[in-house]
Amino acid sequence: MILGASAALVPAASAGAAPGQDEPTMSANMHHLANIPKQGPLAATAAYGSDWAFKGRYAFGGNYEGFTIYDISRPATPKVVTVVHCPGSQNDVSVDGDLLFLSTDRSMSDDSCQAVPKPATEKSAWEGIKIFDISDVRNPRYVKAVETKCGSHTNTLVPGRRGTAYIYVSSYSPDGTYPDCLPPHDLISIVKVPLRNPAAASVVAEPVLFPDGGNPGDPPDTPWPGQTRATSGCHDLTSYPDEDLMAGACMGDGVLFDISDPLKPRTIASVRDDENFAFWHSATFSNDADKIVFTDELGGGSAATCNAVIGPEKGANAIYDIVGHGDHRKLKFRSYYKIPRHNTDTENCVAHNGSLIPVKGKDIMVQSWYQGGISVMDFTDSAHPRELAWFDRGPWSNNLDTLAGTWSTYYYNGYIYSNDIQRGLDVLDLRDPITDKAKRVRLDVLNAQSQPNYFDD
Repeated sequence: MILGASAALVPAASAGAAPGQDEPTMSANMHHLANIPKQGPLAATAAYGSDWAFKGRYAFGGNYEGFTIYDISRPATPKVVTVVHCPGSQNDVSVDGDLLFLSTDRSMSDDSCQAVPKPATEKSAWEGIKIFDISDVRNPRYVKAVETKCGSHTNTLVPGRRGTAYIYVSSYSPDGTYPDCLPPHDLISIVKVPLRNPAAASVVAEPVLFPDGGNPGDPPDTPWPGQTRATSGCHDLTSYPDEDLMAGACMGDGVLFDISDPLKPRTIASVRDDENFAFWHSATFSNDADKIVFTDELGGGSAATCNAVIGPEKGANAIYDIVGHGDHRKLKFRSYYKIPRHNTDTENCVAHNGSLIPVKGKDIMVQSWYQGGISVMDFTDSAHPRELAWFDRGPWSNNLDTLAGTWSTYYYNGYIYSNDIQRGLDVLDLRDPITDKAKRVRLDVLNAQSQPNYFDD
């Protein structure tokens, strides 16, 4: 299905005004260029906008009901090219060449785009990775599905040799009643994709990352917000192929891996923070691979955690320096970072997905905070991170009944792109002397969970 739409500009409230519903406020150096609402069957309230991938002039926006392809050749006036209806949360996306990889983390009746939910207790239910041919962006073609244990909550691209790619599939929360997702599930699935013959894609390895069982977590009755989840899989993996490294955000553990052998990820160092981290959610390397920013998704994204009661150390980023060399590298905690504004108790807000802004000699990251909006963090001094810019759309409603806010915010070829759970695509322009040089950096492809080396020197 092809749906066309031009961008609609959304007026901003004055900087000093308290934001009302859908009344954006922002720092003086942040400029809101465009918004395109969710389209067609992807516009429903339960059709959450999720992750991003980018290739050339196109942005690929995941949604719990499928994905949307946008033409962003003119960032101030982006256009919808194609809407693909293919239900199966979260529908996180990655791209490689003419292929798009889509994560399905919901038990479905089969692997088709016409499937309906089916209980995970039934052996015939399906979850995993779907592969599309996007050589014609106006008519994506469904090529192949690969079932994986516990489905695919997120996926991470790791380039292979001789025309192959590896998809690292993260999933979690096994259950003794799920025949395809049994405990302990301390593993990931690795799917090998021959790029010229994607129909031959298959699971080629299921390495166990936590042979000791991982973090046992806190008892279920631990008072809010003090519970740390037990490790039973990984939520998100970020590879850095140029450095043969990968950072794992694995529920109760933060991990640094060696992936020089892509089929055998090897743990270099791991850390835990049972005092302040409830759920290790995602990770971003500094460009020099000497720091990692881990995020804590306290409350699963549905709670109001950006308030004075929760405070600045929970539901935050944790910044670690990578110290030492080779197999002797360790992760040294340096600081927490949380947006320096309090949201209302009716706005779900917590640290979520972001990416680097490529400024040589600096470590700067743009990031989603659900209804906390978008924050640009300078963590060059890892012990003293600071905010450079921000954007806040205002509350979705006067209660927490509906998940809302920005899910993923990434910087691509000079502009910031946000996938808002309810409001669709937002495009922003950061104009600041500290970051303006980043506008000169150009990529052909960006998958934020397969981190590029912006300055290979």
